[in-house]
Amino acid sequence: MMKSPEDQQKLKELELRIKTTLPEEYHDSYEEVQPVSMGSASLKYGRDGKVAWNEIWGKFCDLAMAGGPPHKGILLEPGSRAEIDAQPERYREVVEEICRGVALTTGLPALPSPVAGWVRLECPNRGTAEWLARAIVMENISARFFGTALDLPAGPAYRVEKEIKNVITALSKTCHYWFDHMVEREQKIVEALFAQMEVESPLMQPAFSDSGVRTESQQLHCTQMSENIRQLTGLKASKHKYTGWLGVDCPDVRAAIWMMRAMVASNVLSRREGTVLFLPVNPVSDPAGEIVIRSFVTVHGFAVAQRILR
Repeated sequence: MMKSPEDQQKLKELELRIKTTLPEEYHDSYEEVQPVSMGSASLKYGRDGKVAWNEIWGKFCDLAMAGGPPHKGILLEPGSRAEIDAQPERYREVVEEICRGVALTTGLPALPSPVAGWVRLECPNRGTAEWLARAIVMENISARFFGTALDLPAGPAYRVEKEIKNVITALSKTCHYWFDHMVEREQKIVEALFAQMEVESPLMQPAFSDSGVRTESQQLHCTQMSENIRQLTGLKASKHKYTGWLGVDCPDVRAAIWMMRAMVASNVLSRREGTVLFLPVNPVSDPAGEIVIRSFVTVHGFAVAQRILR
């Protein structure tokens, strides 16, 4: 049971935020959406021998944001500086193919990012970039945004039928729901909500390193955050190791999905792999992890009150 009328009101506001960020078709059904995949679409090729990215998909799985299956089971990370320097020509080919696929499927202009390991898209407005960043991260594809710019990962080890396809599919899927399932009025409401949330607390995004290796300070940061979370909620950190992310073990998939959505509605990027909920670690924007931990403890309390966690 909720402890007070104030807590009940906060939960109502959180649930309204979750609903607001979703296309209207999910507003009354997202609690029933199942994380079941439709399967992977096969590649098609044009007469020029190149992948015809715009001819592959007829429909997409439910959004991971709505409780559907994330596009990838594990996080797709950007290539490291060392990997890129070792294979610069292959990296250039990967970036060019991702940019070509993005243009064919979404019409958004894409170019190599100024930061190695990323492809940069220019979105029509900040709301689009911010929503896509949230939705794509929940599909387990690395993403980050700066104003109207959205960065997606790239690396020299990326293969056309695997990682390159993963990036293009995740973007195509999320753009499909944002542009085709949400009218301009709905998009404006989402953008206004994000602006309101930013005033309350800045969006927490994970920190990335050029090397792709967790530094000593990041490891210490994760250790301190995981211990605080364990003491405050009883949930333990997972053994997963990703730059910029801390995994927390949840009892089941339903709990992980519910808390993932609630964290994102609290302006904290989040994602899941099975029953593991991942929270962003950023020693620069959240030096002691206080913002992320405070939001997580609140969300955990709501989950317990709703009997999502027991």
